[in-house]
Order: sequence, then C-alpha cells, then structure tokens
Amino acid sequence: MVQYLLRRVIASIPVLFGILIVTFIIARVIPGDPCRAILGEKATAEICERFIELHGLDRPIHEQLFIYMGEVLRGDFGESIRFSMPVTRLLIERLPTTVELSISALLVSLVIGIPLGIISAVKHNSYIDVITMVWANIGVSVPVFLLGLMLAYVFSLLLKDTPFWLPPSGRVSPGVPDDPFYEVWKLTVPESGFLPAFYQFISRLNILNALLTSNWELLKDSIKHLILPSLALGTIPMALIARMARSAMLDVLGQDYIRTARAKGLRQRVVVMKHAFRNALLPLVTIIGLSLGSLLGGAVLTETIFGLSGVGRTLFEAITARDYGIVQAFTVVIAVFFVIINLLVDLSYSYLDPRIRLE
Repeated sequence: MVQYLLRRVIASIPVLFGILIVTFIIARVIPGDPCRAILGEKATAEICERFIELHGLDRPIHEQLFIYMGEVLRGDFGESIRFSMPVTRLLIERLPTTVELSISALLVSLVIGIPLGIISAVKHNSYIDVITMVWANIGVSVPVFLLGLMLAYVFSLLLKDTPFWLPPSGRVSPGVPDDPFYEVWKLTVPESGFLPAFYQFISRLNILNALLTSNWELLKDSIKHLILPSLALGTIPMALIARMARSAMLDVLGQDYIRTARAKGLRQRVVVMKHAFRNALLPLVTIIGLSLGSLLGGAVLTETIFGLSGVGRTLFEAITARDYGIVQAFTVVIAVFFVIINLLVDLSYSYLDPRIRLE
C-alpha cells in the first residue's frame, strides 16, 4: 500500500508540471492584448510598454516559463494584476468557498441520489421507478443557472415572509460573529510560512470554523446560506448518482448469490443493504469521485448567481482579464484536487472489494 501511494504521488508530479506548462503557454498565445484587457482600451502605448516590461511579457516565452516554474517551486504564484494582491493569498481567500460549496453539494447529491437509486432498483418497473427515472432525466437536463435562478426566486422572493425563506447570496449574514478558531483558542500564529496560511484556510471554512469554536449561530447561518447553492450545484450529480445506483443495483440484484440469499429466507433489507449495495458501490465510487472533481472546477455559474467569491468565479474573471497568475495557479490547484480524488477512489476499490489488489 505504501509503495503504491509513493508511486502514485511520484507519477502525479510530471502530470501537474505538464498541466502547469500547458496552461502557461495557452495563457500567453491566445489572441488579444493583455495590457488592453487589464488596463482598459484607453491605456497609452507608453503605459502598455511599461506594463509589458514590468511583468516580463517582453521576454521569450521559454524564459518566462523557467522563471515562473522557479517561483512556483518556492511556493510563489506571483501577483494578481486584477486584484492587486499575491495569488497565494487570493487562493487562500477564495478556495474555502468552493470547497465548502462542493462538499455540501456532493453530500446533498449522495443523501438524495443513492436512496432514490436503490428504491428505484428494488421497485423495478413500478410507478416509483418510472417517476424516479423521469426526475433523474430532468435533473440532468436542467441548466444550473436556470435552476439556481428558480430556487432563488421561490425561496428568497416568493417565500420572503415565511419560515421557509432562505438567503439568496453570500456566505454569512451581516452581524453574525465569525471569529477565527485560532483567535478563539488564543493560538500563537507565525507571521509567515505554511502554518498561518493553513490556519486562515481552515478558518474560512465557515462550518468547520463554527464547529471548532462552538459558534452555533455561525453554524446555523452558514448552513442556511449553503442550502440554495448546494441544491442548484448538486442536482446534476444527484441525478447521475441516482441513475448509476439504479443500474448497479439492478445488475447485482440479478446475480445468483442474491437469489441464494433470498432462498435462505433473509429479509429484503438485509439482502439489499448488506449483500447487494456493497457490491454495487464500485461503479458508484467512480462517479462520486468524478462528480466531486467537476464540482470543484465547475461552480462558476452557481457562484455568480448566489454572489459567492469562489475559485470558479475568480477563475472566470481572471480569464476575461488575462490575469495569467490566477489562471495558472487556480488550474494547478484544481488539478491537484483531481489527482487526490482519483487516488482516494483507487484506494477505496481495495477496501470495498478485497479481491482487488493495489500493485
């Protein structure tokens, strides 16, 4: 197991560097003037010349690449021109929003999608099965932006004066205390290095920070703000998981050992959950891992509709503004998440099915 992990980690290094190189080159060869995109059309030729020289854009592309990769190895992703701050600091501020939203959307899709898929398989060809599959097909087809606008309209406008009202934007309501856990615990935080960045990242995960500080007001308010964007973002993976769970369960329920278990007189719940569901998890784990990776990188519309400053929205703004540093750093971070998720999926295979050996 340890050797397998080491091999996967080592093999992922050239993949990440390859992604970094490709992103770096694409960002610089796409048509358009980065100076005009960032400073505006009224920028004079002298200002643009000074801008290009200041950011090293007049150097050969291979020289720019070597300089940038050296900075990345030191943990420096450069300076954001659009936001006028270090990219690393911007990443620490924006990444927790997307991580929290993606995990909550995945939880929603799992809690709803898996039971619906199992029930649909057990009640095969019944009206419950038909209704579930119709809903799943609709869920896959509805655009995220349309669903997000509909949810915001219903729960934030139509139900405004009811107990079912939900906030349409933001992460925390004004006035709700959200003191970082390291201040509540009175921890000594170094001025630089990995530890302060890690503390800031954890403290910006509102739900985790609320649990660490026993701030139940923050916990309740953060969950209320997450409900609508989580439903909007989680509907498509929810429908995909329901369809995959149904397909996997139907395949397993038709196996001989399931018929043998039923012939022995085992209860339906034991047959379905203990014998069938565990063996149906392998294809489900794959789709769950892919869903989480896509949620991390594909939350642009959801973050825009609900006013969340996350990775997707920031990356979109950086692409339109030709802010190279943000595009490269955020792309690499998303790639790192994909590598980690794929590794966890592979490890889960051997746990779910002992016949699979990681060699």
